[in-house]
Amino acid sequence: GSMPITAQINPAAFEEAFTPFLEKGMGVLYLGFSSGLSGTYASAVMAAEELSGKYPDAKVVTVDTKCASLGQGLLVYEAADLRDKGMSMEEVARFAQDNCQRYCHYFTVDNLFHLHRGGRVSRATAIMGTMLSIKPVLHVDEAGHLINFSKARGRKASLNALVDNMKKKFRPELGSTVFISHGDCREDADMVASAVKAAFPQADIK
Repeated sequence: GSMPITAQINPAAFEEAFTPFLEKGMGVLYLGFSSGLSGTYASAVMAAEELSGKYPDAKVVTVDTKCASLGQGLLVYEAADLRDKGMSMEEVARFAQDNCQRYCHYFTVDNLFHLHRGGRVSRATAIMGTMLSIKPVLHVDEAGHLINFSKARGRKASLNALVDNMKKKFRPELGSTVFISHGDCREDADMVASAVKAAFPQADIK
């Protein structure tokens, strides 16, 4: 029954995670959570600088993905695929740096009070929005910030808005993989997946 909280990862935690690989002579590529949403990436950069002095023959490369949640997950998924196909760590890092802006991640929430607790909306907005069943559609912009994209009246309309927006953004020639995530609402995610598949038969939904 307790509410989850988040906390910034400190440099010491990154050093602890990276060190075992550096001791084996391996390089580390860190694709970090958006610096526009957390100071965690800055912690990773500090750790990389410290470790570069201790292990001058091993590389620690950090990339600020400007992404979050499963938008970041899709970038990591494609980066891992390129690694498995034989790309070097530097080439994969360059791919992530050059392509992170092409990922579109949009989402909606059913409960505005979670946004209020995270400082995204005021308490008055959360109360009024709940009373009127107004659901925001949000996304992570090019600077890696979370912003309000649009509003919909009712849960189903907000889910349909995700698909409608995808019709304007989706470019399968740049990649057909689509990730859909949910927070304990599998039926809603399945509904969105069905709508995406109907609109985009070529989509590879994960």
